[in-house]
Amino acid sequence: MIKPQYEILSSIQNPKIKFVSELLNSKGRKKHGLFIAEGLREMQIAFKSGYTPIQIFFNNEFLAKKDLHSLSFFNLPHYNIFEVDKKLFSKIAYREDTEGIFGLFKIKHLKLDDLKLSDKPLFIVLESVEKPGNLGAILRTADAANVDGVIVCDPIIDLFNPNVVRSSIGCLFSVPVVLCSTTDAINWLKENKITIFAAALQNADLYHLNDYKEATALVFGTEADGLSKEWIIKADKIIKIPMLGRIDSLNVSNAVAIMTFEAVRQRSL
Repeated sequence: MIKPQYEILSSIQNPKIKFVSELLNSKGRKKHGLFIAEGLREMQIAFKSGYTPIQIFFNNEFLAKKDLHSLSFFNLPHYNIFEVDKKLFSKIAYREDTEGIFGLFKIKHLKLDDLKLSDKPLFIVLESVEKPGNLGAILRTADAANVDGVIVCDPIIDLFNPNVVRSSIGCLFSVPVVLCSTTDAINWLKENKITIFAAALQNADLYHLNDYKEATALVFGTEADGLSKEWIIKADKIIKIPMLGRIDSLNVSNAVAIMTFEAVRQRSL
């Protein structure tokens, strides 16, 4: 079998490298409709989840030899796969502990009506999430709990920010994620008879005293401001985690994990 010959890129001025650099910011991703997935596992999850790869860039000194054979997994012609000089790859890689490979994929946006409802669906809903790392951690929880989807209302951050991809370890792709307004999310949940449990501090029941076995949406706001009044007014129940120390709240990703896995626990009984 003849080993394919890949074009080798070694200049920061190369148009292909300049194009990659554009995708490191939100404006470039929006303009081209593409995002960067760095790391073989993340790329494979994206591909298996229906995201279309456009180009792949790798460095064979960073990339493990066994993983070099995985390039064929993405079914791309060799002229869309590029070998990058080691020094240059270090400059353009987003992760410090680079695995030696990243790919450009087409952005895919889901709508609320694209979400598939199981018999008793479980959703995580986030309002105005601010930090890519928090969103990534929440997506890992969502994947581990096998929720039906994550709904991000009035988002502040770009869903395809490289930090979200990295911190989610590819779960951004394995979990259905929808961006929409708070009003649209509430209306959709109500129309589908999904009980809304809003996490807040005031007039709240302890989270573990509620029943999450039926169709459920767990809703979380920002750590600084909490949920908007619209959620508090329209929620079916207000719930909270008991805080026994000096602080009155947890990191939102921790709160999501605690409440989500209480729902998972109840459903497993």
